[in-house]
Amino acid sequence: MAMSALRPLPRAMLIDMDDTILSAYGRPEIAWNTIAHEFAAELAPLPPREVATAVLAFARSFWANADASWRLKLGEARHITVKGGFAALAAAGHRTLPDDLAIRIADRFTAYREEEMFVFPGAHEAIDQLKALGVKLALVTNGAADTQRAKVERFELAHRFHHIQIEGEHGFGKPEERAYLHAMEALGVSAKDTWMIGDNLEWEVVTPQRLGIYAIWIDVHGDGLPAGSTVRPDRIIRSLTELVPDRR
Repeated sequence: MAMSALRPLPRAMLIDMDDTILSAYGRPEIAWNTIAHEFAAELAPLPPREVATAVLAFARSFWANADASWRLKLGEARHITVKGGFAALAAAGHRTLPDDLAIRIADRFTAYREEEMFVFPGAHEAIDQLKALGVKLALVTNGAADTQRAKVERFELAHRFHHIQIEGEHGFGKPEERAYLHAMEALGVSAKDTWMIGDNLEWEVVTPQRLGIYAIWIDVHGDGLPAGSTVRPDRIIRSLTELVPDRR
């Protein structure tokens, strides 16, 4: 990977938003445990950790098989995943927990994620420096129009990019090839002049590489590639600040 760092800057970069620029949805096990403990009295005698584990297991299964349209209905998807976790617990012989509690927990989880969101240290500065160095920048993010646009405004991202591409506003998203092709067309560049940066191996590495884009995986927590992964990013970084050339 060391040689990768010597590459000259490209003409353009396509940059993901959630868990690349913003700490948004990473570490769901911590978030679910936090929320389950908030509702401990209503979940009793079930331990909050057991409830969180069941919900997380159902959520992972749900998202592994979910149609792309669910990315635009996160709140509703979370209602389903908490109810699913509750159903799994009941099937294992635990008390049946009510649907209204599932909905309240799911909605609290959504609110908590919003409250806890923040820009990763140095991300704004790195983006500004890359732009100042003449790199054309596109923000390419999946998700609902209202939710994602609100983040773009809240975290002062709009003026930092030459092109903002939100799945819910454009009608297509990663890993559809046209999501990348459209962003490159908007910037007036080709694949050989473009880098893609993000935290999702399928969306930010596999498809971009197939299109001839240099693919950089951001591994914020330093967990490394998942065991058995056949995906090979062109470069792995832990922060966008690593993309800025050292000008000393």
